[in-house]
Amino acid sequence: MNLSITLATTRRILAQLRHDHRTVGLLVGVPSVLMILLRYVIDDAAAFDRWAPMLLGVFPFIVMFIVTSVGTLRERTGGTLERLMTMPLGKLDLLMGYALAFGLLALVQVGVVTTISILWLGLDLAGSLWMLVLVAVLDALLGMALGLFASAFARTEFQAVQFMPAFVLPQALLCGLVVPREHMAGWLEWISRVLPLSYAVEAMRELARGREVTGTLVRDIAIITGCVLLALVLGAATLRRRTA
Repeated sequence: MNLSITLATTRRILAQLRHDHRTVGLLVGVPSVLMILLRYVIDDAAAFDRWAPMLLGVFPFIVMFIVTSVGTLRERTGGTLERLMTMPLGKLDLLMGYALAFGLLALVQVGVVTTISILWLGLDLAGSLWMLVLVAVLDALLGMALGLFASAFARTEFQAVQFMPAFVLPQALLCGLVVPREHMAGWLEWISRVLPLSYAVEAMRELARGREVTGTLVRDIAIITGCVLLALVLGAATLRRRTA
């Protein structure tokens, strides 16, 4: 891994996104609007305090998955990735460049949404704000890595978007966001245990309950971090110069 090449990749991705106002709007504006809608749909401060932290972990995951899967496929089909890999650019350099770029974007996204939630919408977070930001950024990186992995199986941008139901929706249904995992059928609960979003939601629920850093919270953060690394390895294994 070459640090200068990795940073150059990060700068290139950020420069592209700076001129792509629609993508920036999707990354920052859409989660903010959804959180505002949630506050006024629920219209109950106590219920909002329970739901908002969990959704602050889910929103970055979903948005980053969509943006990364489509963006990576565009680079493959457009020949950009092929040209880059004729240069001294390793797969790890490319992956870490993506991780740094989208990690910075995730910080901005989470910062904006959290600021709006606390200062405007009245979110009362019992746990540590910094731990919430950490978990949300890890969720964004997980979505980015899975999006990179999923893009290898798509030939068009439309197909990349179609992978969202396969990679995202089952996790959203089984992560405990809608129904507590312990109330599910036994076989569904077992499936939920291997889905990384389950631990993201559980970590956010721990932060919503109190300020103490519990063993469950530490375990969840460790599992999410491991899933991010595993997804990056899978992304590297399926990284091709172009999509046939």
